[in-house]
Amino acid sequence: MMTVPAGSQAPAGPWTPAGDSGWTAFLRRWPSWAPYAAAVWGVLYAAVQIAWVTTGTALPLGAGRLFPPALQLALAGLALLAAGACLAGSRVRGGPALRAVGVPLIVAIPAFVLGTFGAPMEFVSLISGSGAGVNAVGLIHLLLDVTGAGLLVVTGLSFLRRLRGRCPRCGHAHSGRVDGPLVRPAASTASARTRVTVYAGMSGVLPWATVKTIWTLGGDALGVTSQQWQETSVGASWLMRALALVGVDFTVLSAALAWFLMLGLVHPWGQVFPRWTLFLAGRRVPRLLPLIPAWLAGFTLALYGTALILIATPVLAGVGDEPEPRPPFTDGTGITWMTEFGGLAFAGLGVGLLVAARSYATRTRPVCADGSAARPVTSDGPMPPFAPAEPHGTRGSRSGDRRASTLGTPMR
Repeated sequence: MMTVPAGSQAPAGPWTPAGDSGWTAFLRRWPSWAPYAAAVWGVLYAAVQIAWVTTGTALPLGAGRLFPPALQLALAGLALLAAGACLAGSRVRGGPALRAVGVPLIVAIPAFVLGTFGAPMEFVSLISGSGAGVNAVGLIHLLLDVTGAGLLVVTGLSFLRRLRGRCPRCGHAHSGRVDGPLVRPAASTASARTRVTVYAGMSGVLPWATVKTIWTLGGDALGVTSQQWQETSVGASWLMRALALVGVDFTVLSAALAWFLMLGLVHPWGQVFPRWTLFLAGRRVPRLLPLIPAWLAGFTLALYGTALILIATPVLAGVGDEPEPRPPFTDGTGITWMTEFGGLAFAGLGVGLLVAARSYATRTRPVCADGSAARPVTSDGPMPPFAPAEPHGTRGSRSGDRRASTLGTPMR
């Protein structure tokens, strides 16, 4: 049995706890395998980039531009450097050696996280059917960036926790096993400050959604008639046309789904499936199920929305020149206001998702069963109490206030 004395460094390298097996148990031992998975990704990423450069395969960079071959080779080299750092970090115990291998990760993580920009837009275009002509090479590159960013982030997190003398898995300084069952906090609501911030971000969608809904329902707004708006949708997928027939714009529907995700992140029903989910009712929501889309979408939407606001606000204030109108807009004022509304919507959604995800990650962070007595105070307030652990195989009730008790069961 491996232990992490409080204030000491966690052990390095893989471990296999006795009596704990299965796919879910493997996932819960992520600090042992994440560095190796990241190393495999780094080699694969470099091989793909080198193959594309060698064969002259065009890799889109956006806005009609292509990745320069030199940049592709630089990314390949960075991926290999990060792979080496992950392997080295999994073998050293800490101190200066672990700090040294962390330097390449400090460079690689932001680079590949930036590569995930645009992931939610790509997903929406594919779902809506408007992405039928999507570039396959660009999509593969995006998936590689998303996978690599995730593996590098969790690997770097485990290294950082070890460097601080904490458990690489739960992040708390405790004595006892680091490879045993985990205990989750009881379901809780985000702090009032977090909820206000999230609701403010949600409200930023209203002007943009209102204008698009008016157009979809046959009205006129910002100098654009419904007919003009519909003319720009020629060639839209059957799904988008079907939604438009009932007065629903697909992008507004996507924003509504982001609202739903944010509400789940700040309320208890995002941690335990509620009654209306039928056969899932009372079961614990997998922690990463809402967090992964929230982080990906939040990062992209916050950056994109902020850029739109920075473009439109000076023009509305009379500082910059109005842009040239593009269909369906007939003047620069209308397109500038729509850009501003879009910026408020996307930035609001992005910031709201990031704030809600941070709160959710803090409130739902499990601890190793042997260290579950610790209840650290975080920036989102004190962590909710840990529900009493139940014997392995015991299932909590699915009704009433007893739902939260299922969250205290060791995750075997």
